[in-house]
Amino acid sequence: MLKHRLIPCVLLKNWQLVKSIQFDSYRTIGHPTATVRVYNARNVDELIVLDIDASLNNEPINTEIITDMANECFMPLTIGGGIKTIDDVYTVLNAGADKVSINSQAILSPSFIREIATIFGSQCVVASIDVKKIDGRYRVYSKKLGVLDIDPLDLAREYEAQGAGEILLTSVDHEGTSQGYDTELLQQFRGKLHLPIIINGGMGLPEHGLEALSLGADALAAASIFHFSKYTPDMIKKELSPYSVRLS
Repeated sequence: MLKHRLIPCVLLKNWQLVKSIQFDSYRTIGHPTATVRVYNARNVDELIVLDIDASLNNEPINTEIITDMANECFMPLTIGGGIKTIDDVYTVLNAGADKVSINSQAILSPSFIREIATIFGSQCVVASIDVKKIDGRYRVYSKKLGVLDIDPLDLAREYEAQGAGEILLTSVDHEGTSQGYDTELLQQFRGKLHLPIIINGGMGLPEHGLEALSLGADALAAASIFHFSKYTPDMIKKELSPYSVRLS
């Protein structure tokens, strides 16, 4: 039976895990290893950590923190941020990550996804697409490059053709708001790809997850709901059980 995953997606900044609101206004969640221990105890399915210092400031990937997290992590760990070369992928995987999330470098060179998939397998590549709605149209957004005149579905199709294993689809407008996922965005993607979609940005209540799954999301990424609400991952999974979420 298909299992829909529940995945914390958090940011690594200044040696702390943080949560943002619309990619700004960072709020500290906690120390990375302590937070991973909490996630282990609370029964999440995977963990995505994006190193925004490495991504935005061209700093080295923080392999020390990745190794510390991986040593504590009993679920698959995806690391993103600052990954520009195959050597970077080796570095992150050798530090203990199971997958890599690729964003800016894939926009600049979609064939980078093919390189990674050829060497490490498609299951290793999470292609990340950030989206903003501008004048009624969805467009790809990059914190480095700004709003781009690229349709996110077209980009996702290109990433699929290049061998990505799954898509991490984040609505910048909804991210951190706890007002629900961008269902209109999900509807545009529904049935258009053959690889899993992890929807991210806006989950504040379990019913937001139910709605996203009903619209074709394969996995739910979130952060605020795990730290700043009354809901635990197990509580959320029970609410999602009509969509065959496996309770570990």
